[in-house]
Amino acid sequence: MHRDSDGKPTRHFSKKQEDYVSAHIDAKTTKNSGATMFEKGDLLSEKFIIECKTKTKLSSSISIHKDWLDKLKQESLFMGKDYEALIFNFGPDTENYVIIDMNLFNELKKYLESD
Repeated sequence: MHRDSDGKPTRHFSKKQEDYVSAHIDAKTTKNSGATMFEKGDLLSEKFIIECKTKTKLSSSISIHKDWLDKLKQESLFMGKDYEALIFNFGPDTENYVIIDMNLFNELKKYLESD
């Protein structure tokens, strides 16, 4: 089990972020962060599968790994979800940001800019 310098397990910070995001976007958390055979991703909503990533300490950067996005795309197909998103932050209790693919961003842009 990985721990931060204060001795808290990494899972503590991940669960805190997942619970916060879940409450704010009306999605349910998955059992064991999607590590079961039947549920994938950290959060599920009607149309989305969502993966959450957080730093255990305040940071000015985070590395986004392509394999996270590739795995999320595969899991969205497995779970029958239309969309996937990666939500990340720069440490505990910091603002969350969302990564979506260009096609979904374009749909969102068209929707928001329509009269």
